[in-house]
Amino acid sequence: MGYPMARNLLRAGHEVALWSNTAAKAQELAKAEHGLFCDTPKKVGAAADCIFLCVGDTKMSRRVILGKDGIAEGAKTGTVIADASTISPDESREVSAELAKKGIHYLDAPCTGSTPGAQGGTLTFMIGGDPKVYDKVKPYFEPMGKKFYYCGTAGMGLHAKLSQNLILSNILQAFNEGLVLSTKAGVDPLLMLEILANSAAKSGLIEFKAPYVLDRNFTPQFSVKWMHKDIGLMLDSAKELNVPLPLTALTRQLFQAAISTGHGEEDICSTIKVLEGMAGVEVKRR
Repeated sequence: MGYPMARNLLRAGHEVALWSNTAAKAQELAKAEHGLFCDTPKKVGAAADCIFLCVGDTKMSRRVILGKDGIAEGAKTGTVIADASTISPDESREVSAELAKKGIHYLDAPCTGSTPGAQGGTLTFMIGGDPKVYDKVKPYFEPMGKKFYYCGTAGMGLHAKLSQNLILSNILQAFNEGLVLSTKAGVDPLLMLEILANSAAKSGLIEFKAPYVLDRNFTPQFSVKWMHKDIGLMLDSAKELNVPLPLTALTRQLFQAAISTGHGEEDICSTIKVLEGMAGVEVKRR
């Protein structure tokens, strides 16, 4: 996600300092698009007025921002850090508070749209934090996305993102069950998809992901392991807010089953393989 997001900023004419956990990626992009390669997040902090990061989990985010040679060690007073990662809302607020002590502004700004959205600059961002800070740096968001939703104070962008992913992951499991059942019963999967598209069960997610399932193409756009992580964050938030999420708890176990059977690095639509294995059927084009 981060590579094409940074590339879109460069191609929009911005000067961009680049760092990655995989240094070769940042070096490659810096060379190809005339960016500034940095070998630590601290150097990015020193070079930039607005810093975006997109990393895998909460621990990685804290380390990149507050850890040794992290962004905060190099950032100037008044710098804005916009974290596009999907992480814990509570820990995000803690990071925001720590940065505020240094005079650094922080926005939680998770995004949705997966790899195609990052490549095409069509991501949807959900933003939490000071609205004045967001208004100031919104022009930097625009090369990376098409829709921007200000959701409220610190952590609220993350709550919105997790709620969106909660619905998405549960819809995906309903699709998996329905297509495995109908295919085993003998209904042509293409026919079943046409019926779904012309019924109250119509879903943009299903229409996007179903062709990949039928073609048995599970190249990751949003991997099983990262959605599994997000579902864990949903359940943590639900516990803190005293909200029961029974379907989501089961969905997480099905994602765990996909990881346990070797599909963690594949796209989320590969979770259908868990039920296919149990039912002894494969959903594919005839």
